[in-house]
Amino acid sequence: MSLNEEVEALRSVPLFAKIEPSRLKLLAFTSERLTFPAGQELFHQGDPGDAAYIILDGQADIVVDTLNGELVVAKVGKYDFVGEIAILIDVPRTATIRAETELTTLAITKDLFFRLISEFPDMSVEIMRELAHRLEATTAQLREAKSAA
Repeated sequence: MSLNEEVEALRSVPLFAKIEPSRLKLLAFTSERLTFPAGQELFHQGDPGDAAYIILDGQADIVVDTLNGELVVAKVGKYDFVGEIAILIDVPRTATIRAETELTTLAITKDLFFRLISEFPDMSVEIMRELAHRLEATTAQLREAKSAA
């Protein structure tokens, strides 16, 4: 994938849709492109958070450890953004991300991520919206689980 293709991929991620192309080019250039074979973990629940990942191609499972073993709680794919919670609030990874298929990603380090947020306040708003959507979905799942019990 060329730098221009990576810029176009970044424009497809809601968090980055409003950032001007020259800044996206800088983001693509300073990010690290990584490929994970099926079955490999991007990171494991409990690990320290050093980067967030934008999925450029492929699918992955979001897995949490429970008393009864691993539980796949969601699937993510092209243009999804994962791993941001641990770099936003300095907590260990809240879940494991495991490639279901071969996965191509852009890794954005914690320092680069915070530099982007400070330079692009609109991005901060989009991150808050995305996290609010995730919280609402998790709350709905908890309500369903509680009413089924």
